[in-house]
Amino acid sequence: MTLKSRILAAARAVSSGDARLHRKTPIPALSRADLDDFHRFFPRTKFFILGHARSGTTLLMRLVRLHPEVHCDYQAHFFTRRPLLKSLVDSPAVEEWLTRKSNRWNHGKDLSPVVLRAAAEFIMERDAARLGKRIVGDKSPSSTIHGQSVRDLHHIFPDARLIYIVRDGRDVAISERFRNFVEDSRFLGRRDRGILERLRHDPESFVGGRNSLFTEEMLERVAHGWATDLAEVDSEARRLFRRNYLVLRYEDLLEQPVRELERIWRFLGAKPNSRSLAARIRAEMDSNPDGEWQARRGQQLSSFLTKGRAGNWQSLFNERDRDVFRAASGDALQRWKYERSVNW
Repeated sequence: MTLKSRILAAARAVSSGDARLHRKTPIPALSRADLDDFHRFFPRTKFFILGHARSGTTLLMRLVRLHPEVHCDYQAHFFTRRPLLKSLVDSPAVEEWLTRKSNRWNHGKDLSPVVLRAAAEFIMERDAARLGKRIVGDKSPSSTIHGQSVRDLHHIFPDARLIYIVRDGRDVAISERFRNFVEDSRFLGRRDRGILERLRHDPESFVGGRNSLFTEEMLERVAHGWATDLAEVDSEARRLFRRNYLVLRYEDLLEQPVRELERIWRFLGAKPNSRSLAARIRAEMDSNPDGEWQARRGQQLSSFLTKGRAGNWQSLFNERDRDVFRAASGDALQRWKYERSVNW
């Protein structure tokens, strides 16, 4: 094979995802003995916060870690954004190394799941140890991987606790749209740029549904992705994590933050502490660092939308938006008790 042909083959492999670049056998599960070893070397309780993007995962992370026993940081994306944690062992060369018979450290087994778990454990426990916290977690939202993120998480952390936060998909769409306008405006297409220009020059024309913030394609994509994510993640989490799975709604967190946090901390095994933390919880609820950062980025738009509030969609959806979202999301709004029927 000539050098030129090798280069061309490599380029084709990269662009097409050639299976020959990936490991030949699936990553095995951790054994009971492996899990016992991890509990001995990395004794802190682990949890993961998942949620569709723009569903309040950041607020939840900020609130959860107010507890003196709990640390949570964000965006490790071990299981929620490619290339993913498992990419560390996803090649024939690494697989051969970790399964090599002459490698006496592997005791005749594939070390891949041990390597993956050890990497994630060290990353989380290092910061928790510095802070003196005995419970540690990561929050990483996802909008595309859905149920596979839960399966990958359970494969490496079958003993972890999983928290899933759900938000009304119509408010998710509004939040995603404004994030597009503020943070990703240079990537907008022609029709999207036209909507943004109208919004900047005449924001009041978008109130009450006179104009739509969305192209039909964009709203359909967000609505379908939201409904798919909720259905797959919740189903797989209940199947795999069972009692180690807790789900909550963003709107309930806004309405009753102390009650919801008591429930979460109890689920994580933290000692009751909500009374002494009530003032700090309220102060954290009143702050909005993400919203302040977006306001600095998009000053013209910041006064138009109160970021993080429930029900923003009601004043911004028009009839076409309602029809598109209803058709794309199926019965998800009813299932999660955001609506009683399809006639909303």
